Amino acid sequence: MAKQRVALVQVDPGEDKQENIEIAFELIREAAAGGAEAVLLPESFHVRGPSQLRFDTSEPMPGPLSERFSEAAAQLGITILAGSYNEATDRPDRLYNTSLLFGPDGALLGKYRKIHLCDVEIEGKIVARESSRNLPGEELVNAQTPLGSWGMTICYDLRFPELFRSLALMGAQVFLVPSNFALHTGKDHWEPLLRARAIENGAWVLAPATVGSRGGFNAYGRSMAIDPWGTVVACASDEVGVTWFDLDLEQVEKVRRRIPSLANRRPETYRL
Repeated sequence: MAKQRVALVQVDPGEDKQENIEIAFELIREAAAGGAEAVLLPESFHVRGPSQLRFDTSEPMPGPLSERFSEAAAQLGITILAGSYNEATDRPDRLYNTSLLFGPDGALLGKYRKIHLCDVEIEGKIVARESSRNLPGEELVNAQTPLGSWGMTICYDLRFPELFRSLALMGAQVFLVPSNFALHTGKDHWEPLLRARAIENGAWVLAPATVGSRGGFNAYGRSMAIDPWGTVVACASDEVGVTWFDLDLEQVEKVRRRIPSLANRRPETYRL
């Protein structure tokens, strides 16, 4: 398979959902005009702010936002990852953090609800209680795309290698990690964790991220693409914009032949 042009979109979303969405679609069009066959948005691209705002701006699936992404993918003839947004549920006190993947014909290729919810407090600098508003997802999603098999995750999932290994065993060649990663932890953990997930599984890791501090959250940014050897092949600057790179799926099989860690597993000895 020939190399495929892919774009990571980095945004700084605030509390105005409509403004955030318009910026996201403007960047999608810019990415497509630059030759991208797939365009990836980060977690919370549509809004960032207090919990009540997330409820107020939530949508069902399908809904207006998902339909707009479907139409854009078909119109531009590209694959689009709608990083993640607040999906309404049948419970007034709970949402899903949901990622959607659309193919170049506008078809929904994958819908992933974030499995691991971020409930963390670090020295008073970070207090996250995602479970106070969200329900956890229950299903692993490995989507079949024109650019290979793509395993879907979201942000905090990055800290759970068993999820990525499970997706690799399902056939994933690429891991998607749309994120709204905190500045405080990002400066030490973001790149090492992304590279580790790539190296452990001989897979690409594509991580579009938010940046900036609008909406009361300090985001690390540094959207990255990591190849199956663990090399950073693309990294965004600390601003809103598009970062392009070439995705070479042949590297997956090459690396997995050189270091066959998936084949050398001994699951009968593990106690998880």
